[in-house]
Amino acid sequence: MPSNAQRRNAAKRKLERQLERRAERERKRRRTTIALSALGVIVVVGAGVALWAVNSGNDDTASEASGAETSESETPEYPAIPAGRSEPLPESVTCSYPADGREPAKPVEPPRTDGILTTGEANTDISVSMETTQGNVGLVLHNDDAPCTVNSFLSLASQGYFDDTTCHRLTTSPMLQVLQCGDPTGSGSGGPGYQFANEFPTDQYAPEDPAAQEPATYPRGTLAMANAGPDTNGSQFFLVYGDSVLPPQYTVFGTIDETGLETLDKIAAAGVAGGAGDGAPALETSLTSVRMD
Repeated sequence: MPSNAQRRNAAKRKLERQLERRAERERKRRRTTIALSALGVIVVVGAGVALWAVNSGNDDTASEASGAETSESETPEYPAIPAGRSEPLPESVTCSYPADGREPAKPVEPPRTDGILTTGEANTDISVSMETTQGNVGLVLHNDDAPCTVNSFLSLASQGYFDDTTCHRLTTSPMLQVLQCGDPTGSGSGGPGYQFANEFPTDQYAPEDPAAQEPATYPRGTLAMANAGPDTNGSQFFLVYGDSVLPPQYTVFGTIDETGLETLDKIAAAGVAGGAGDGAPALETSLTSVRMD
């Protein structure tokens, strides 16, 4: 049976391990903050649209409280974004698409702004066929969750804005698995010349709610908008082919069907050009047409 001295020494060693893990987490958080700040500068200078990967370090505070040991190799789990709105929107809404001060990547007219319907058989779960050089991607747009986003997407599609444009970014990180499209310039900095506010799930959080900035899981099959900060949505969007961790600051406006996921899996399996984890897809992918079914 251990003596009091042995128990004290064991408790001391455990406390030291806990303190060291906490210090390491803090170092990781500082490194992530510095990295994201640097990336933010790049976005401002280059007017680019980006997604940020979150810190993948473990937070084992709960395990420490219970006296359990946590392996540093464990993958942390994050709550899923809300499945839908907590309260339905009115039957119609007014949207705003102010100019963003930049030339459109392609000539395009802004969407209409008044009387955007959110309900009704013809206005909920809108089917869209997105043809790509690697196969079809079927989309279902959720007008009841993000009507202004869907309205913009359909307006751009009807004007041929997405036709013959490159999907310029593939990310294959274990915590961020997306294909990004919607920029006719293929540079990651192009847009339609206007911007609009975030919708679901961002608007489900109060501005002061810390959860609005906490990592959350965007599940496989999610269709969401890329942005360069709050309320800077334009034309670029991303298709989630594997569960991805991001703060809930990216508007979700639809889902991807099984055929589309098969197409995305094929693109992802080929990896990123040059063998990196983030960049142009090795399997060059372009949108040939985006049309309502």
